[in-house]
Amino acid sequence: MQIFIDSADVREIREAAAMGVIDGCTTNPTLVAKVGRKLEDVIPEICSIVDGPISAEVISTDVDGMVAEGRELVKIHKNIVVKIPLIGDGLKAVRIFSAEGIKTNVTLCFSPMQALLAAKAGATYISPFVGRLDDIQYEGMELIEQIVTIYENYGFNTQVLVASVRGPMHLVQAALMGAHCATVPFNVITQILKHPLTDKGLEQFLADAKKMKA
Repeated sequence: MQIFIDSADVREIREAAAMGVIDGCTTNPTLVAKVGRKLEDVIPEICSIVDGPISAEVISTDVDGMVAEGRELVKIHKNIVVKIPLIGDGLKAVRIFSAEGIKTNVTLCFSPMQALLAAKAGATYISPFVGRLDDIQYEGMELIEQIVTIYENYGFNTQVLVASVRGPMHLVQAALMGAHCATVPFNVITQILKHPLTDKGLEQFLADAKKMKA
């Protein structure tokens, strides 16, 4: 399973990239606004750090606006994936981009049938938001299992990109279910890295090493 970092903070992205653990990056208007930078400034810098798919989101909600924005975004770098909201005009834009060979990430997916429609429109990635479903007392990871099964049943090439990941167990379940990729914030990457037994074992090894030198 590929792991993307869900961030527009280049310091976090550089740190994760230096560990060799990320395959791509996803951004959205909220993440870009959080770092106080312009999209046209931060996206090229991310592309210089991460050699993989970089999702950059359009802000228009009509098909003409989305298509115009997307065509400009892909001029930034060959790895740009145009992020499109899962609405009617969004699917129209996805169909146009698919015909033009432009990769898309259809975002804000909350049902298996939405995911089916996105795949039929030609989406490269579908982003189901598992954490937000958990927030409303729905089992978010059940949606991932449903989408993976549906895509496998009918041979769709759209990749399942698990989004709104809140912790390590979401990733464990996603990997077991066969999701193609997941996008996670930097704090979850650090949570995955840590384990109390690793820390305890290292502490013991270092203590024993000191005894050997004594």
